[in-house]
Amino acid sequence: MRRISEFLIGLVFGSGLLLGGMTDPSKVKGFLDITGIWDPSLAFVMGGAVIVSAIAFRYAKPLKQSLFGRVIMLGDLKAIDLKLVGGSMIFGIGWGLSGFCPGPAIASLGTGEWKAALFVLAMTGGMMFARFVMRPRER
Repeated sequence: MRRISEFLIGLVFGSGLLLGGMTDPSKVKGFLDITGIWDPSLAFVMGGAVIVSAIAFRYAKPLKQSLFGRVIMLGDLKAIDLKLVGGSMIFGIGWGLSGFCPGPAIASLGTGEWKAALFVLAMTGGMMFARFVMRPRER
């Protein structure tokens, strides 16, 4: 039952990304281009996601496990460090150049978009490289 609910939640999430236009790189670039022909429509999609997330985190924070018995682990770090700033910069540069961020890129794989596949491949390589580089520092 857990796997079915996880699949259904992912399906709803991916469908929302598709319907909201988050998987269209030109729409994303239009949103990020505040000095050109700015398209503010994605702000409503993101605003809706922030509201849903805020409500979900508020209810999940005091819980120890999910409805299906899985342990809930919410981060409690509040420090702004070099890893956070550097990772945010890399994320923003990648999003601005490609028009994809991780969730929408994975959702776009289902549409057969080759640019999304290339982005996901590069993202996976970057994650593996970061893990390789950070591992010695964490010891």
